[in-house]
Amino acid sequence: MSDTRQNTDYGYDIQKVYLEMMLQDAESFVRCQAVFDPDSFDRRLKPAAEFLHSYVSEFNTLPTLDMINAAAELQGSNVLRHPGDLNESHYDWLLAEFETFSKHKALEAAILKSADLLEKGDYGACEDLVKKAVQIGLQKDLGTNYFADPRARLEGIKSTNGQVSTGWNAIDKKLFGGFNRGELNIFAGGSGAGKSLFLANLGVNMAEKGLNVIYLTLELSESLVSMRVDSMVTGIASRDVFKNIDDVEMKVKMIGKKSGKFQVKYMPSGKTANDVRSYIKEYEIKTGTRVDVLLIDYLDLLMPASTKVSAENLFIKDKYVSEELRNLAMELNTVFVTAAQLNRGAVEEIEFDHSHISGGLSKIQTADNVFGIFTSRAMRERGRYQLQLMKTRNSGGVGQKIDLEFDLDTLRIRDCDEDDDAYASAPSGGGSSAIADVLKRSTTTSDKPDQGAPAPKIQAEADSTKLRGFLSNLGNDD
Repeated sequence: MSDTRQNTDYGYDIQKVYLEMMLQDAESFVRCQAVFDPDSFDRRLKPAAEFLHSYVSEFNTLPTLDMINAAAELQGSNVLRHPGDLNESHYDWLLAEFETFSKHKALEAAILKSADLLEKGDYGACEDLVKKAVQIGLQKDLGTNYFADPRARLEGIKSTNGQVSTGWNAIDKKLFGGFNRGELNIFAGGSGAGKSLFLANLGVNMAEKGLNVIYLTLELSESLVSMRVDSMVTGIASRDVFKNIDDVEMKVKMIGKKSGKFQVKYMPSGKTANDVRSYIKEYEIKTGTRVDVLLIDYLDLLMPASTKVSAENLFIKDKYVSEELRNLAMELNTVFVTAAQLNRGAVEEIEFDHSHISGGLSKIQTADNVFGIFTSRAMRERGRYQLQLMKTRNSGGVGQKIDLEFDLDTLRIRDCDEDDDAYASAPSGGGSSAIADVLKRSTTTSDKPDQGAPAPKIQAEADSTKLRGFLSNLGNDD
């Protein structure tokens, strides 16, 4: 059999070969059946293709050559012939070639139909036609054979799609290690809660671990974001950056030599996931650098790629944007992290749910992990960030709170120390102060106890008992 792969017009002769080979091998037709479209064939072969398609659908078996030629009433005798002796490699060629043929014909038809739709201004329908045509393909991926090789499966996940640390142990613990590639993660906060600062800190953490990070800002300028990062990276107070340009330069260059890439890019609001994809592709081509993490500040300023969606309907708009971003994250096998706006009424709340997020449930449903950023006035005064885990696909920590330290001078967010972690894990409703009170009383002695008060040793024992009981109750609550 001659090699007809170079026949890019997919004319009558090659189409005839496809049909003859399929009639010879039932397995090949079954594998091609999902993309088999009689309308794709030449008009002289279309009757045979239609009969083949309908016969298999009704009787679940292939017709003979004589049956298909007679039923299709083709001109001449035995227009479709036995293809001769074929081996497995020939049928491998058929599957690859027919897949390309089917996609080619579908795109060809989509383009012709789009011409009329363009004149009518129906851009959404054009987009749907082309997307459907591009997605045509044979089902070759059989999925994961779960029991076959557990070690290889787990090591493969760890090496290719494994978790990416956030740089904060307190968050990594809740997520069983960190974020996964192909995920969409959202941090929601009110106006002034520090969403941008949080994303910038996250980017610094990941870059310092050797990952290549892009920070897309749709609101703040590149210079402002970069200056904030200067303080985070160098430990120099933001108010003193200009006073210490030499030190900033030296420290940034030194840290940059052992870190991954950190690219800050301003993108005007109103852009779409398609614009994000184009930028990432352009960056990777020009720099030769694979993007590991994409930070988008922030989700609410993006528009859906589909022209069918009205920007006035926030639920539908955010649903499309979130889905498009998550699909893009999976396509690029990249960690996506973005921020979302909390409703004004949520700012003073101490517990968050989907109703507090602008756009609400649509974002929650799509994202893999969702955190609420809660910083009260008192917490800001003592340099503390608090997060609430609102949704996660990978752990059971929904509703739990995470405390992080915030340096007002350097703008750096870090894990709390061990004592502060114990404080942060205490339940709300005064539990943390109760622990502090018991600890304080149990470790305080007086040389001259008040009259009538228990002796220091007795008081300490009593308070120790209270403390053990209190901590025991904490464990039961968990």
